[in-house]
Amino acid sequence: MRAVAKQKATPGLELIEKPEPVPGPEEVLIQVKACSICGTDVHIYQWDEWSQRRIKPPLVLGHEVAGKVISVGSHVQGISKGDYVSAESHIPCGRCVYCHSGRAHICQNYKILGIDRDGTFAEYLVIPQSVVWKNDLSILPKFASIQEPLGNSVHVVMEANVAGKSVAVFGTGITGLFAIAVAHAVGAVEIFAIDQHEFKLNLAKKLGATRAINFRKEDSVKVLRDATGGLGVDVVLEMSGAQSAIDSGLKAVRKGGMFIAFGLPSKSVTVDLAEDIIFKGLQIKGITGRKIFETWDQMNYLLRTGKLDLSPIVTHEVGLNEFEHAMDLMINHPNETIKVVMYP
Repeated sequence: MRAVAKQKATPGLELIEKPEPVPGPEEVLIQVKACSICGTDVHIYQWDEWSQRRIKPPLVLGHEVAGKVISVGSHVQGISKGDYVSAESHIPCGRCVYCHSGRAHICQNYKILGIDRDGTFAEYLVIPQSVVWKNDLSILPKFASIQEPLGNSVHVVMEANVAGKSVAVFGTGITGLFAIAVAHAVGAVEIFAIDQHEFKLNLAKKLGATRAINFRKEDSVKVLRDATGGLGVDVVLEMSGAQSAIDSGLKAVRKGGMFIAFGLPSKSVTVDLAEDIIFKGLQIKGITGRKIFETWDQMNYLLRTGKLDLSPIVTHEVGLNEFEHAMDLMINHPNETIKVVMYP
């Protein structure tokens, strides 16, 4: 089969030929119909410091996928040849205290597709039956393949309980844009998108933002307070990890409001714990990954009912052999490229 892999501990990737994988007793073989590129894949392509510490070549990249089951292992139950599926990228151990208490998304020992084992940038993929998700047939492969990153944002929005509330989303990267679309779909009454990139802010409005705020041109905290009678928004979804966004978000959320921390800072951040959190009586939640499989069930409902339209987010579609072009789009055209889907 063909696959896109990190063969050496240097920048770049290669299109290689390798044997089709064979599923073990509790594994499933999938023919990949669509796979999409994540920012993590770009880091590995560029071979940054994190990648050098984390990745052990040779490795097939990718952790976002939609495909068809070709065969199943002898101990697999509930999954059959021909099923249309996607994959939860975090493979939990099934043994730790978190897995045993229904919180497998924060498993102590999870492994990640395309990072700890061969991933989705290939014609065929083997994964454990424990992370196989059956898709509704009405969902196109390009949208089914992006459920892994979408699930992060669904988890964020559902934890914030945004229905009937005002919401500020700081950061309009892929997860921020997804969060805006999901918040709109589940009934947030006002959605403010905060960023500096006009292309993404305009896209945010197409996805349901009621107002887009360019923080280079406007004081986002003042705008949010003025728009809410001086109180501040009910919910802040911090999706960027930037110190300035965290500061603004904490000041823009009302007393007793909810602050969701999802964006990953590149270094330690500081906060005014007394003024911005304690005296405001804030609820703060850190969110990682997707609840397995509660979040996936919520995504399925949003997608199959048409309540969530992801078409503006998939900006490019290419063949697997065009991976260099796909990476160029992600790296050199970030303000016009949101999600790139590849087809083997």
